[in-house]
Amino acid sequence: MMMFYENVRLALFSLKANKMRALLTMLGIIIGISSVIAIMTVGQSLTYTMTESMSAMGVNNITVALQQKPQEEETTEEGMAFGGGMGRVMAQEEDYFTREMLENYCETYAGSVAGISVTEGLGQSKLQEKGLYANVYVTGTSLGYFLANDLELLDGRYFSQAEMDEGRKVAMVSNIVVDNMFGGDMDKAIGSMLQVNLGDKYYDFAVIGVYKYEQSAMGMSLVSEKDTQTDFYIPLKTAQEISHSQGFAQFTVITRDGVDSDAFADTTANFFAPYYRNNRDFQPMAFSMASMVEIMANMMSTVTTAIAVIAGIALLVGGIGVMNIMLVSITERTREIGTRKALGAPNSAIRLQFIIESIVICLIGGMIGIVLGVALGMSAANLLGAAATPSVGSILLSLGFSMVIGIFFGYYPANKAAKMDPIEALRYE
Repeated sequence: MMMFYENVRLALFSLKANKMRALLTMLGIIIGISSVIAIMTVGQSLTYTMTESMSAMGVNNITVALQQKPQEEETTEEGMAFGGGMGRVMAQEEDYFTREMLENYCETYAGSVAGISVTEGLGQSKLQEKGLYANVYVTGTSLGYFLANDLELLDGRYFSQAEMDEGRKVAMVSNIVVDNMFGGDMDKAIGSMLQVNLGDKYYDFAVIGVYKYEQSAMGMSLVSEKDTQTDFYIPLKTAQEISHSQGFAQFTVITRDGVDSDAFADTTANFFAPYYRNNRDFQPMAFSMASMVEIMANMMSTVTTAIAVIAGIALLVGGIGVMNIMLVSITERTREIGTRKALGAPNSAIRLQFIIESIVICLIGGMIGIVLGVALGMSAANLLGAAATPSVGSILLSLGFSMVIGIFFGYYPANKAAKMDPIEALRYE
């Protein structure tokens, strides 16, 4: 043990005697490790933020949509084939899911389904009155939409079942609309009439509720808060009467607690499959949000790891630099090595001395790289709007890898020093 500490002391003394050379030697290790840790930190932070954002939409939710069937290949009598492939086909009104389909589905699986979220986008509009304005996107929603998206109600109320069934012209607006149009006075906003322009027609809606607008963690708006576009929610039936539509291209199923959403997604797809047995172009598909979260996390992890491996090439370059400087150091200390061997030092002691010196160089460079990498990673993650979460695994891996580099690239110079002939070493000038 005393020999180990003595070798560490000699290594530190050697580094102190050649500060600039030691720093330049460590530079490759510092850059490599700091790059790997910074990339892993940013990647992990973005993955965490994105999965949290997607989970907030409801891990137990199932999205049901239309999927285009593969076109069948036909062969003529002359043997020529045509068709096949996946030419783009636009879904028509007759292809959509109908209200009757959804009602049958909810009745069949009443014990598993808590609600259905359906939306009908009518487009952008601008609320204007006496020089005041607010940008909105008019969206028709079912009651299940609010269950699926967990909207925070600041004042007023949600739509009633009667308003939904009768298609009344009522609306829910964001706090940004209230700030822009009513000076932030919610009492004044509730019960007021707002006019929207849709397809060159004007419609008046009574405001019955105000919700809190929250910017998505997956998106970043560059406009001011005053110009931010928020959703102007109206009953689904009202929206369909304005757009003259009946069906739904897709919808979201909110499952009850305890339901396996992955397995129930298959059950859902199988339920709607008979409705599309004779449909030439489309078939129903269903996937759970839980599976999407898992796929997204795995994809981000794969990309982050791949980039980190590429950045880790700098560690290899740094290791070659360490081996190079160790060879120079051994050449400069040839007489010292000869003296130690002449005094009876075994080859193993000489070899250990220079391996430990190589490890010390890499460890010091590694620790500097870790501090720099964590600082860069956290700064970059904060700039991207993600919660900074340093990767502990990458820190430990980088530290261990720096020791491996020290041993691997330090062994050849150390072994060369250990095999020196003491007489030739003492003659060296």
